[in-house]
Amino acid sequence: MAPKRQTRFCEVRPAYVLPDFVGQCQRFPVPTADGREPVLLAYQADWVLDNSRLKIAEKSRQIGWTWSEGYKIVRDKSQADSKLDHWISSRDDIQARLFLEDCKGFATLLNLGAKDLGQMVIDEKGATAFVLAFANGLRAHSMSSNPDAQAGKRGGRTLDEFGLHPDPRKLYSIAYPGITWGGGLSIFSTHRGSANFFNELVNEVKHKGNPKGFSLHTVSLQTALDEGFLYKLQKKLPLADERQGMDEAAYFNFIKAGCADEDTFMQEYMCQPSDDNSAFLSYDLIANGEYKPEEKWETDLADAKGKLYIGVDVGRDHDFTAIWVVEKLGEVYYTRRLLTLKAETFEAQEHVLYGLLSLPQVQRCCIDQTGIGRQFAERAAQKFGKYKVEGVAFTGAVKEELAYPLKASFEDRTVRIPNDNAIRADLRAIKKETTASGNVRFAADRGKNGHSDRFWALALALHAGKTKMEMGALVG
Repeated sequence: MAPKRQTRFCEVRPAYVLPDFVGQCQRFPVPTADGREPVLLAYQADWVLDNSRLKIAEKSRQIGWTWSEGYKIVRDKSQADSKLDHWISSRDDIQARLFLEDCKGFATLLNLGAKDLGQMVIDEKGATAFVLAFANGLRAHSMSSNPDAQAGKRGGRTLDEFGLHPDPRKLYSIAYPGITWGGGLSIFSTHRGSANFFNELVNEVKHKGNPKGFSLHTVSLQTALDEGFLYKLQKKLPLADERQGMDEAAYFNFIKAGCADEDTFMQEYMCQPSDDNSAFLSYDLIANGEYKPEEKWETDLADAKGKLYIGVDVGRDHDFTAIWVVEKLGEVYYTRRLLTLKAETFEAQEHVLYGLLSLPQVQRCCIDQTGIGRQFAERAAQKFGKYKVEGVAFTGAVKEELAYPLKASFEDRTVRIPNDNAIRADLRAIKKETTASGNVRFAADRGKNGHSDRFWALALALHAGKTKMEMGALVG
């Protein structure tokens, strides 16, 4: 198991803190024996000093974990007696590049003779990696998330943001044999739902006797703040940044308030995975349809090559009006525009929607005509014709007809959506319930992120892409 961590901080301003430091944090890292500021916070040092062959960490977002892993890789691989390269799997090419930049920075800090070789082809299949070469001849290879790139390579492994990979089970299955002849396997991530393989590994350690022998580290935002994280952050922030005036409690509340909902905060920052059993769409299923973070999805609709379809979930004061535009290319519906309007007059909302409906590529638009949406849908149909604009009354049966095909689109990978926390939270908020009379009900709690307005707008957009005959049962 991981070394037992003690909360280490001091509440009296240490001598190493410069006079011009303006941050209002109340906890500082304990000075080194000679009075200097430590390079690593306590939880980071615990990870670096843990030399277990297999180790795993469930952690908060943005607390410097990748940075400390980069330090460990450079420190270990630059030793004269090190014998094996290191292979790093990151979420995407951008993260792979940033990871290697951290490694290069530590090589400079430690005055090591390391050379950045740039992006290189690493196998006959054409897989590439960003490569850092050490003076002893060893290399650190930072790759994106393609699991197949791990095959056939020996040496240490780092699986960064493991739970966010499209197929973490496959990635683990290919990466693990690579340490047979030496090296260790380090896995760390924020959670991505209770059904994710990452959570399965963590639960094996906690509740099933740890059959694989992992060393587990758990570091929430609260733990990081307790051990001096806010001081490190405030040192880096501009002087005018509002976070300079926060203590740890205020910063904690600031981060929590900025999250899409409570469920998201607990998962992203407090190491508590969201319950996939209660959600209609699991995180892994949603991930099937997400664009990569660096992919451009919003395009000029006037230049669309395929047919466009629009779904509108109408709101006014309490909920958003969500307008979701998809372009159908082959059998796949690609999100090209997503608009969320809140507290806008119906005239302003109509102005936005009518601008879209005027495009010749738009074939059909389905609008929620329940309640306040009825007049909205009727006016649009009068202006653009009932064959281009259709109102959909949200009964229980209709919601079921809308929800299941949306889920099937994620299962079949025939829908692409933006990689966005607010969208993900909205899609996750829908829960399928069975009433006492045996009827299926789709429900969602209303929160600051809306009332799953984006879920229903996407469902309507996908249904707009069906033929008139297929849509007939839904038309109000």
